[in-house]
Amino acid sequence: MKKITILINCKDSKGIIAAVTNFIHQQNGNIVYIDQHVDREDNMFFMRLECELLKESFSFRVFKNVFRDVIADKFEMTWRMYDSDQKPKMALFVSKYEHCLYDILSRYTTNELEVEIPLIISNHQDLEPIAKSFNIPYYYIKVTKETKQQAEDEQLKLLREFEIDFIVLARYMQIISSKLIEEYPNKIINIHHSFLPAFPGAKPYHSAFKRGVKIIGATSHYVTEELDEGPIIEQDITRISHINTIKDFILKGRDLEKIVLSRALKLHTKRKVMVFKNKTVVFK
Repeated sequence: MKKITILINCKDSKGIIAAVTNFIHQQNGNIVYIDQHVDREDNMFFMRLECELLKESFSFRVFKNVFRDVIADKFEMTWRMYDSDQKPKMALFVSKYEHCLYDILSRYTTNELEVEIPLIISNHQDLEPIAKSFNIPYYYIKVTKETKQQAEDEQLKLLREFEIDFIVLARYMQIISSKLIEEYPNKIINIHHSFLPAFPGAKPYHSAFKRGVKIIGATSHYVTEELDEGPIIEQDITRISHINTIKDFILKGRDLEKIVLSRALKLHTKRKVMVFKNKTVVFK
């Protein structure tokens, strides 16, 4: 038995769900999950479907080709199909902050994240001992204004060598250029220390403290060329009050960053996120 996930978006019209479900039935498949959404403003249809194919001679490649010819072309779909047995390969980019890295690797080693992590890339050497303790290769690539282009060429070489499917910026303190973004469109996930846009700069918690805010937040989003303006995957908040210090803000914020990033990674790796017009449809 083979389990696959299908993501679909196209112009809304009659008969899409019936056509897809009948096709699965004709292929001796059993649908175990289905959800759909219609964006009335743009007249767009979105669907996520999980099914089990029962044929002993099932070929994923043949199934994809037949689906394209019989269904996808007819409705002019944008679509993706995934074999659930194949875990996506994730690269971690880090700098000096360790809280998100520790959290991700802990979830990874307990099989909470259905991914492979072939490597960690950093512009500093500080976190290499953490990578070694989890037996994951760590690549230090120095990044300066003068070497940024060369550094990204080295990064891309490694990403291609390890056949990386997507990248996670686990508090990587460098701006990603268009070169990487074009190679991995909607496949670079960042964690930001607030609801966007709010309190920019190097000391967001200090700014929030001065403003006397009552909540702080974290946002995980896909990276685009417009800094911190990419499609949002997940957000959350935690409440604070006048009795909290800046240290409290930072600790609460870091806890929130870990939680929000882990949720975003699960949604992405379970193929529950679809991007359209710089927004996301997130299936729960």
